[in-house]
Amino acid sequence: MVNAQKIVEQNFANHAVAKDFCRIFEQDMDRLYLLSLLLTADRSKAERCFAGALQDSARNPRVFKEWARSWARRMVVHNAIRMLRPQPSDSSPPNQAADQVMERPEIAAVLALPVFERFVFVMSVLERHSDQDCCLLLDSTRGRVVAARSRALQQLGSAAEAYRRAARSDGQAEQELAALAMRIESVPLLATLP
Repeated sequence: MVNAQKIVEQNFANHAVAKDFCRIFEQDMDRLYLLSLLLTADRSKAERCFAGALQDSARNPRVFKEWARSWARRMVVHNAIRMLRPQPSDSSPPNQAADQVMERPEIAAVLALPVFERFVFVMSVLERHSDQDCCLLLDSTRGRVVAARSRALQQLGSAAEAYRRAARSDGQAEQELAALAMRIESVPLLATLP
């Protein structure tokens, strides 16, 4: 016979607890903080978003252990939305402080996106939320989400092209082409080796 107490205990054993979330936030700190930064585009807000997501995750005892990592990422997204409340009318790029300059141009390009476009890009392209999820979380329409993603991709493409032009003018492209030519030239030599 099945004991109701055993069922309750087994259900609680399958759920994540605070220490599980603390471990996840410690192990995935880089990824979760980067998600916070990409959404908020501000280091201090990203830190608050990260800490808030940890607190919200640890307080929720009704998440299965298998879902805890995705739940943690979801809490980061929810905290960022609560903090910034992105709207489709947010078409101006964020104000970036001098300490926001990134060594990695792909991160800088995402941070330079307007708020709503940045949220839609990060949520739909990087986090792979469906358009329906984006609409619900951002309290927007599907048309606005699709248009924002399209604008974000165009702006990121333009930023990538500008970076390529700048790299060419610095002579970096010439070095890359020379290295590529050396690799291509070495292929026939490799074929003659026993």
